[in-house]
Amino acid sequence: MRYEGAIYRPPSEAYSLIIQVTIGCSHNRCIFCSSYQEKNFRIRKLDEIFEDFEMARRRYAKVRRIFLADGNALVLKTDDLKKILEKIKELFPECERIGTYGAPKDILGKTVEELKLLKELGLKIIYLGVESGSNEILEFIQKGVTSAQMIEAGKRVVQSGIDLSVTLISGLGGKEKWREHAIESARVMNEINPKYIGLLTLMVEPGTVLYEKVRRNDFQLLTPKEVMIETREFLRHIEVNDCIFRSNHASNYVALGGTLPQDKERLLAQLDEMIRYDYQGKPEFLRML
Repeated sequence: MRYEGAIYRPPSEAYSLIIQVTIGCSHNRCIFCSSYQEKNFRIRKLDEIFEDFEMARRRYAKVRRIFLADGNALVLKTDDLKKILEKIKELFPECERIGTYGAPKDILGKTVEELKLLKELGLKIIYLGVESGSNEILEFIQKGVTSAQMIEAGKRVVQSGIDLSVTLISGLGGKEKWREHAIESARVMNEINPKYIGLLTLMVEPGTVLYEKVRRNDFQLLTPKEVMIETREFLRHIEVNDCIFRSNHASNYVALGGTLPQDKERLLAQLDEMIRYDYQGKPEFLRML
């Protein structure tokens, strides 16, 4: 396959065919993110994208899932996305699910009716990086949207019938705003009620603005125990229905998982026990795997 630069995808897309629809991320200003710094954003030409699909068809006998990369394929016009999804249906009739990252502004650029059309053509899951529900933290990390806009974007996906997988980043408020981060993030999740919630834990990458803030002691990272306390505060305030919760990414100090609300008390009890015994979680070097 033809790829430009490093490729990033959600853990659940590990066995998917990945095709770059865009190169990089059109926003690319979040102070914690180093993923697309080496790329100049652009939308690929449709004929290039179709050539990649045709190459994949010749190479793979069966493709069950396809992920449209890079950072935000939904920035494309709906008509172009429609053509891409129709090409997938033509070449890969066995494909069961198409997924993509969705930046909040790009989702807000689509009506619910447009999203429903994309769902009918095979787009089954959108991954939305909410990161935090706090307006102060969203402004600090230069996410480019407010929590109200994030809620509207999330609700729009849910209303369309497309599964919504939301990512939050534990520790993103630092020592100063950890409680605000937990409570406000729970508030936003309660408003959206996504199908999936995934908690990552902040890892500070060299070359990012946040790395320099940590180096200058302008931002204080949480300890593993403090991350667990923050996670417990988040779960205490969460009120969602039929939502699959996961905190088992490589970046996480401890692995948690369940379905909310039925597993909420069990998850809180797990965290209480680990906090009580001052469990430090996995070593730092294992969080990089």
